[in-house]
Amino acid sequence: MGQLADIQKEVVIDAPLDSVWPFIATSEGLAKWFMPNTFEPVVGHAFVLHAGPYGDSPCKVTAVDPPYRVAFDWDENWHLELALQPVNDAKTRLTLVHSGWMEDGVSPLGQPYSKVREVMAMGWERKLHESLPELIREQA
Repeated sequence: MGQLADIQKEVVIDAPLDSVWPFIATSEGLAKWFMPNTFEPVVGHAFVLHAGPYGDSPCKVTAVDPPYRVAFDWDENWHLELALQPVNDAKTRLTLVHSGWMEDGVSPLGQPYSKVREVMAMGWERKLHESLPELIREQA
């Protein structure tokens, strides 16, 4: 069973690290740009992503390294990592890695991972380059 490439996205946000961290490490912050959830920044915490018409996805926090990194398992096979790195006092680099794309994998709704991965990659692009930076600008 082969693997499809990870989805890897990177964006530099015009905000200091401590302004970006709450958007990746709190339930409220994630809900504003990603999706509603029961996330808590505690390793081992089981939580749910409420994916609207796609149903609820079970998740489990695997890493919390304030204010630099949050990671969690998502559904049966996926893993998501969000990492922050200061570029300078006013800019932060956010790197996202969405892994676990098995070549013959199928979503809980029966869609092949190859198709789901394509849609998710476009969605991450929009969320990281539009939704999240816009939200952070509004909060400043």
